[in-house]
Amino acid sequence: MTDRLAGKVAAITGAASGIGEATARLFVAQGCRVALGDIQADKGAALADELGDAAVFTRCDVTKEDDVSALVDLAVSEFGKLDVMFNNAGIVGAIGPIDTTPAEEWLATLDVLLNGVFYGMKHAARVMKPQGSGSIISMSSVAGVTGGLGPHAYAAAKHAVVGITRNVGAEVCGYGVRVNTIAPYSVATGMVADAYLHDHTAVNEAKKMLADESPLVNRPGTAEDVANAALWLASDESGYTNGLTLTVDAGVTTGAMPGGPRFSEYAPMQREAGKSGL
Repeated sequence: MTDRLAGKVAAITGAASGIGEATARLFVAQGCRVALGDIQADKGAALADELGDAAVFTRCDVTKEDDVSALVDLAVSEFGKLDVMFNNAGIVGAIGPIDTTPAEEWLATLDVLLNGVFYGMKHAARVMKPQGSGSIISMSSVAGVTGGLGPHAYAAAKHAVVGITRNVGAEVCGYGVRVNTIAPYSVATGMVADAYLHDHTAVNEAKKMLADESPLVNRPGTAEDVANAALWLASDESGYTNGLTLTVDAGVTTGAMPGGPRFSEYAPMQREAGKSGL
């Protein structure tokens, strides 16, 4: 199925690598024109050049509201409108026990993961509300829907993304704008490779590690899996979907685990006082 985003225009933060890059490539392949933003200027510009006339790039630090506003304005000035905003930029951020987490690292983490999403929603809404349509997509995480799967600042920010998605979705749906979020488990990207293997270039090694640990046998999560979720939320196929947190996690948040669930083999029923069977 092709041209699922034919005629649409998207802005993507964190677009130069990982999930953002995979999404940019997929969106263009599906007929979309994209404004790419990232602090990795060389990589972002190179990607835009590779994608041709369907893409433009600007340096965008999502902790700076003016940068996010400028990315939205670039999409409109170059392509005439904004149909999709993908608030994708992210970091792992502050790591460690709550009692040793530096306040400065906590605040810096929330600045990227939460304030950056707020700026993206705000400036997408100022364009989409008057035009009467649009899809705002943000990155949460499985760490944003359950506990124990990410560092504290990361988890707090990702929970907040779920909350603001629901709240903003309740506001702007009256203008024809939908707001949803994606919550992936660990996927094979440079960020995950750095977090687990301390080498952001070890993506293939991370993929093998994730395949070994996946509830789906030998199936790691990939950037393309998340990009496909973003494609559906960006397209008219999800036109009646608003306020959703879409997990891309092999079922981790619903109890799936490597090797299958406990009590997966038959045994006579257990009863009171050590008795078994009917």
